[in-house]
Amino acid sequence: MPEHNPEHAIEHSNAVNEFIEHMGRVSEGDGLPRIAGRLFAFLIANEGDYSLKSLSDELQVSRGSISTNAKLLESLGVIERVTQAGDRQDYFKLRDDPYSQLFRGIVIRMDNALTGIHKATANMDKKSVSVKRIQQLESFYQAFLTHTQELLDSWERND
Repeated sequence: MPEHNPEHAIEHSNAVNEFIEHMGRVSEGDGLPRIAGRLFAFLIANEGDYSLKSLSDELQVSRGSISTNAKLLESLGVIERVTQAGDRQDYFKLRDDPYSQLFRGIVIRMDNALTGIHKATANMDKKSVSVKRIQQLESFYQAFLTHTQELLDSWERND
């Protein structure tokens, strides 16, 4: 069985390598592992299905790290695990339209934050300084949620 889709060569240009490294740093800045960003970028730049071994070789990272970060990206809904007939190992590829899933994840996290804020303020003295500051936070999250949902809707209409 081939390690990846044989119709597509792996892109190794300096520009692609710089993109992969840049996205690793972006991922790290967002609080995710650098390897997750590099893995995501590699799968964006290279079409096909890739085994843990081929990803490990391409990114020069241990299989364990690739496996851990592939599971993370899979849980975020941006890559998916696939199988190939007659082969017991798992392969990974970029999901169709992973960017909508990124928007959805942000919307879900903002909604969860708002739920927690509502619970916190429900039992507090409405005149306290804490409540006023928490209500400002609530306004921030509500605006962020509203505009992110609008962006998601716009993205999906134009996709």
